[in-house]
Amino acid sequence: MIGISKLYCGTIEPSDAIRYGRRSKDLPSHLLQFSFDKKPVVVWNVTRTCNLRCVHCYAHAVARSQEEELTREQAISLVDDLAEFEVPVILFSGGEPLLREDLPELASYAVKKGMRAVISTNGTLISRGVAEELKNVGLSYVGVSLDGMEATNDRFRGKQGAFSRAMEGIRNCQEAGLKVGLRFTINRSNFREVPLIFDLLEEYEIPRVCFYHLVYAGRGSNIVDHDLDHLETRRVVDLIIDRTRDLHDRGLDKEVLTVDNHADGPYLYLRMLREHNPRAKEVLELLRMNEGNNSGRGIGCISWDGRVHADQFWRHRSFGNVLERPFSEIWTDVSDPLMAKLKDKKRYVKGRCSTCKWLDLCGGNFRVRAEAVTGDVWAPDPACYLTDEEIKATEDWRMQEFGN
Repeated sequence: MIGISKLYCGTIEPSDAIRYGRRSKDLPSHLLQFSFDKKPVVVWNVTRTCNLRCVHCYAHAVARSQEEELTREQAISLVDDLAEFEVPVILFSGGEPLLREDLPELASYAVKKGMRAVISTNGTLISRGVAEELKNVGLSYVGVSLDGMEATNDRFRGKQGAFSRAMEGIRNCQEAGLKVGLRFTINRSNFREVPLIFDLLEEYEIPRVCFYHLVYAGRGSNIVDHDLDHLETRRVVDLIIDRTRDLHDRGLDKEVLTVDNHADGPYLYLRMLREHNPRAKEVLELLRMNEGNNSGRGIGCISWDGRVHADQFWRHRSFGNVLERPFSEIWTDVSDPLMAKLKDKKRYVKGRCSTCKWLDLCGGNFRVRAEAVTGDVWAPDPACYLTDEEIKATEDWRMQEFGN
């Protein structure tokens, strides 16, 4: 997760995170990515059932799941363990999390145990009553997924009317005083609508948007060819940066982030150097605090049936089940070779990743994407769009960075 507005527009400084001691449990949500202990943000897919059928769904969600989900009692026990383990955030996801009837109760319980509760939803089920209930239980944030304007979104979501119902859900959240933002997965079929998403932020006074790079997992693994090429990706990232700066210059307080391609961090820094931006050095420090991809360390996933994964995309690999062992125990057990390597994966990446001068900033990017394309977990991420020249560690650079 790269905070474009935070870094490029200077809405935070390194001292902001340092002031809180950089401990996950002490940091406010907007600084959590700069923690040093990287206590995992847990994506909990509370159900596989969904009322839509998105073409890029990483969870292979279905209209009616036949798989067993954690019972209320098992779910409460899980929340207790996560709280004791000092997990800072639970992100309730699915399927469609609002199709789980006890979701408000689980979110409320998580908040009472000292964690922040957020949900990722398609937004179509957020009536006024649901929005008010989510606000009352202490939910911190609602992320609503849109993949373009009406025609494009409805095609991706597999249901006509999904866009209008999602927008109604957003308005209901706003009326209830609940913070709400957009989630947009970039691909070849919708990247030209990124400017329209920025227009939507302004028109509907939406305070936050996350632009997700495509990850080849779930049904998304069937549309790898729909990903952008490297030049297209660079142009889209530049567009996001430009539009973010425009919002900031006009005094519009919007939080803009890119997610799931940590090449965005070095790319942003290199752009700031070309522009002679005086904040470049501070941004480099913040990117080092961020550490790039943290699958298996700073982010984890729990499936509807209790299986534990390195992140929400790596469903073909489980490290255990919370019905058999607590999450805290599974997460810290490095007897599994893959889990052990993910804790320090920079030592194991291969090819151009292994010699990249930005390895400390991107953390080797997405291993699941490398595996999907090459069959090798440790191969370079094919979605890294930095050129060989941009990642080359010259002698001048080594002397500048390390003083030797």
